[in-house]
Amino acid sequence: MPTHINDKLISWASEIDEQTVRQAQKTARLPIVEGHVALMPDAHVGMGATIGSVIPTNGAVIPSAVGVDIGCGMIAAELDVTEAQLPDSLEPLLGRIERAIPAGVGRGHDAVAQNADRWLAAHQPQTVLSEDQTQRLAAALSNATGKQLNMKVTVDPSVLGGVVATIGDTVIDGTVRTRIDQLKSRL
Repeated sequence: MPTHINDKLISWASEIDEQTVRQAQKTARLPIVEGHVALMPDAHVGMGATIGSVIPTNGAVIPSAVGVDIGCGMIAAELDVTEAQLPDSLEPLLGRIERAIPAGVGRGHDAVAQNADRWLAAHQPQTVLSEDQTQRLAAALSNATGKQLNMKVTVDPSVLGGVVATIGDTVIDGTVRTRIDQLKSRL
């Protein structure tokens, strides 16, 4: 059963943090909201709008309220099963579904991260920059920083490709490893 947080906000989430509720309450107070904002079971804080929220509007369109989240979402599927064909209790079926399909904030992401780590470990790059690549990199970094550089190149297989440049106190990190870590932390 849904929880009526207030007249403008209803939640179907069994677990929801206060920050998510506060963010959704702000959205629900917008003058364009028609009726109430609904929070789905996977609702969590987003970078603008609450992920897993339904925002009905009147006289307005929100083209991408939740366009920055990766891989989140729920789907409803219409089945050709009638109520008479269902058992009296769906509890045994629900347990099987819960075990088979990760759902909820952060659930199932550990396995994805472990698979990515295994793949990355098996695909370590063994690339050394050529003299030409080293000179072009030095020129690009000098141009970007306005400083004359003495290049010291080392190969670190843990970066998985890309470059980390340290210039004084400034670190420029363009490595695949850092991008993957950023994505994993967002998951």
